[in-house]
Amino acid sequence: MTLQFKIQIEDITKPPVWRRVLVPNTFTFHKFHLVIQAAFGWNNCHIYQFSEKENDSAEIIGVPTDEDEWEVPVIDSGSKKLKDIFVKEGKRFIYIYDLGDDWVHKIILEKIINESRKKASCIDGKGACPPENCGGVWGYEDIKETFAMFPNNPKTGEFRNWLGLGENENLDVNKFNVDDANVAVAKV
Repeated sequence: MTLQFKIQIEDITKPPVWRRVLVPNTFTFHKFHLVIQAAFGWNNCHIYQFSEKENDSAEIIGVPTDEDEWEVPVIDSGSKKLKDIFVKEGKRFIYIYDLGDDWVHKIILEKIINESRKKASCIDGKGACPPENCGGVWGYEDIKETFAMFPNNPKTGEFRNWLGLGENENLDVNKFNVDDANVAVAKV
C-alpha cells in the first residue's frame, strides 16, 4: 500500500510551506523522517519526534537515547512502521524537527492507495523551506519581513550573507521546485 500525505509547517503563511508525498506504508518512521527532510530541503542535523499531538501525547516516536529527557515513553523510529499507525484516511499526526527551533509539521494522511511501491516521491508542494537555525517560525518571519520592508538595510545584508545570497539578491519565499524535491526524496 502507498500512503499519500500532506505535510505542512505550522504557523507559516504568505506563502504556507507544505509538501505532498507518496510513501510506502512499510517505511519506518525514521525513513519517513528522511523523506520529510528531503522533500522540504532540511539538512537532517537536528533531533526529531513524531506524536499524535504536539503536547500531551501518550507516547513519542523518535530516537531513544540513554539520557531521555522525554516525560513519556519514546518508541524507536527505526522499528515502528507507518502501517502500524496510518490505517485510516484523515489520520493526523505531528512531526517536530529541531527541538530548539521547534518546526512543527502537521501531517495528514490524505489517501491510502492500493499500489505497491519501493520508493517515496514528492508530487506537490508550495513555499520555500525556511533556513536551518534561523530561530524557528518567528525567526523566519523576521527574515521575511526584513527583506520585504528593508531591502537595503545592513541587517538585510547580514541575512543575504548568512543565506549565501548575492549582494542584490532577495529571499524568494515562493521558491519550490517539485522536480528537485522529488529527486531528493527518491534517494531515500
